[in-house]
Amino acid sequence: MTLARPELDPELRALLADMPLMTQLSPEVLTQLRLLPSTPVEPLLEGRSVDRREVTVPGPDGTLIPLSVFSPAGTERSTGAPCVYWMHGGGMIMGDRFSQIDIPLEWLDLFGAVVISVDYRLAPEATGTALVEDCYRGLLWISEHADDLGIDPARIVVAGASAGGGLTAGVTLMARDRGTPAIAAQMLICPMLDHRNITASSRQYSGTPGVWTREMNEFGWRSVLGGLADEQVPGYVSPAVADDLSGLPTTYIDAGSAEVFRDEDVAYATRIWEAGGQAELHVWAGGFHGFDALYPRARISADARRTRNDWLTRVLTPAP
Repeated sequence: MTLARPELDPELRALLADMPLMTQLSPEVLTQLRLLPSTPVEPLLEGRSVDRREVTVPGPDGTLIPLSVFSPAGTERSTGAPCVYWMHGGGMIMGDRFSQIDIPLEWLDLFGAVVISVDYRLAPEATGTALVEDCYRGLLWISEHADDLGIDPARIVVAGASAGGGLTAGVTLMARDRGTPAIAAQMLICPMLDHRNITASSRQYSGTPGVWTREMNEFGWRSVLGGLADEQVPGYVSPAVADDLSGLPTTYIDAGSAEVFRDEDVAYATRIWEAGGQAELHVWAGGFHGFDALYPRARISADARRTRNDWLTRVLTPAP
């Protein structure tokens, strides 16, 4: 039985009517989705005064992890720029370092931030902690090369959307537990945090086509967990099961009211508060999963992006 659901925002509902949706994923469907052309980054760089370079960082097992570095022109000759380290979405099974890159590139424009995006390995080819370890290695490289990058190591913000939001949370936990590097703030955009699929919002968005359904979420998690039993799943992979959320940097979390991840995201913010931490939570009424990435010009999307920008302004330029 399909549970009652919050209504979609009217503008988003009209836009979504033309989008092909599905209920489930399979290995065959994933193969086809991966064959689709990725979003080119070059059009997003046109008209921006930006320098770009590509680097590779060795992973824990010797795998080379690609990073794209986008800097305001001339940043390498200056110091003290903020840095945003970006982890893309795609259910941990698809996407690349240019997925949703328009979101952090806006912060390059607004704050003069150096934006660095990581191409972590994908499931099911990589499983367990491999994905979050890739992201952590990229973060270490950023911290170790702060002078060369022209960034302020005290103003490194980690951010990601959907699966990338979950990886951002995992990287932040990993950096806390390993004692390095310092993270100024984490931004979790509609993050994928809980492999258990047990919330009310998970059940609400099941059984009918959507942007990201309970069934699709189960496929993504099965792909990355590789058969691990519940009690074996590390908090770095599924941050909702982490025992301790104390000692985390200031955190921003948002989600739509009409999406699978709503309740696990609210629960994560609540646990940060319970641990004495600082979290800002926004649940956008009528928003489906990834609404502002898919339709950035919708009114609710503009509101969501502007609210994130306001929070980052406070984080990166605190009042005297």
